Amino acid sequence: MEKTATSSRPVLDKEWKRDTLERNADKRFKTEDVTKTRGTEFEEYGLKRELLMGIFEKGFERPSPIQEESIPITLAGHDILARAKNGTGKTAAFVIPLLEKIDTSVNYIQGLILLPTRELALQTSAVIKELGKYMQVECMVSTGGTSLRNDIMRLYKPVQILCGTPGRILDLTNKGVADLTRCHIVILDEADKMLSQEFQPIIETLLKYLPSEKQIILYSATFPASVQRFKEAHVPNAHEINLMDELTLKGITQFYAYVEERQKIHCLSTLFSRLQINQAIIFCNSVTRVELLAKKIIELGFSCFYIHAKMSQIHRNRVFHDFRNGQCRCLVSSDLFTRGVDFRFVNVVINFDFPKSSATYLHRIGRKFYSKLRKNLVLKLSQRLQISILPFTINSKYGEHADFFYSLHTMKQVQLIIKHTETFTCLHFTFLVHCVLWNHPIILQVINQYLYVRQ
Repeated sequence: MEKTATSSRPVLDKEWKRDTLERNADKRFKTEDVTKTRGTEFEEYGLKRELLMGIFEKGFERPSPIQEESIPITLAGHDILARAKNGTGKTAAFVIPLLEKIDTSVNYIQGLILLPTRELALQTSAVIKELGKYMQVECMVSTGGTSLRNDIMRLYKPVQILCGTPGRILDLTNKGVADLTRCHIVILDEADKMLSQEFQPIIETLLKYLPSEKQIILYSATFPASVQRFKEAHVPNAHEINLMDELTLKGITQFYAYVEERQKIHCLSTLFSRLQINQAIIFCNSVTRVELLAKKIIELGFSCFYIHAKMSQIHRNRVFHDFRNGQCRCLVSSDLFTRGVDFRFVNVVINFDFPKSSATYLHRIGRKFYSKLRKNLVLKLSQRLQISILPFTINSKYGEHADFFYSLHTMKQVQLIIKHTETFTCLHFTFLVHCVLWNHPIILQVINQYLYVRQ
């Protein structure tokens, strides 16, 4: 056995580690967002031997940049406000130190993970079980849309990590079934959504059930004003981690197409025939459009599932697992799946409807893409009859008073509009269309995430 430089705790044999990593190596395509590290080894954190075994069997050779930044701070017991792109290892960044802190000899809730959707809760629970495979940690998922009675019965058994949606966790806590009085660490994944008007009152109530001495950790790709207010109120001394020099993962190629509404299906069919698609997710802005588009795609002869929040939980679960297992090529979705859900074989995302905000756009496309062909396509309404696919990039260096920002060779016209407009709305897309008709090259740039669209 060997010992780390920072801990007397024994770690795994080098030969066993090498053989395990060779057998379970993650050979999928990775970008600099994951590979550009300082070369830190997991052993340097002094982690439990059983946890290291789970990490290496998962195929993790070294910590990603967000893991390098956050794991030691979390292990030290500090509050964290972390901003990193989706698909860079955020889940493991908080799961690894959480597992290290769990005392498996006692049977009460020691860690609470709050997430906005059942699908993300199930995915996070799966990561916990994989990384904690040799630790015998008891993790329970509890979300709305499932049997409350079953959740109550499961809580009478040992549970050390509770993972779920805020409303259901609050129900269990109010009934006196979920005891959070000894839970000293709470994690909010997708913090911008968790602290929206929909969830924040529930979060505030839940925090009152936790002990006064607790560690609060927030992770998200975007941090709007609501997150900043929460930080000032609850974690004023939190360590801030920001790895968002750019807003999207390196290597994601983005295009947009100008088509009228009646031409969108034809354009979609053309893309299906021209692109090398492993699996594709297609986003629409409403439940009705999700179902209609899925029907049209099937009529075109392509296999297609659809999913949205108004479907029954059983149906959603079946679609989620079947698509994830590769039983279908296309998934038409509402914004239910924009946050954090990782589909291994998805290499194309199509925004059939233009997203309502830059935050929604980034969550839609900011998922893990491992295939060498990674494209994002935005189908855009315009007056043009000819379909054209034009590249664009995203940048965050411009001001905070525009949601979608368009630039030409000369910036004067754009600056003039920004000067007189606090936020862009869909009406300003006309400006973009006119510029295209003048044959100016255009780069579409989405401004940083402290933005909103004025209704």
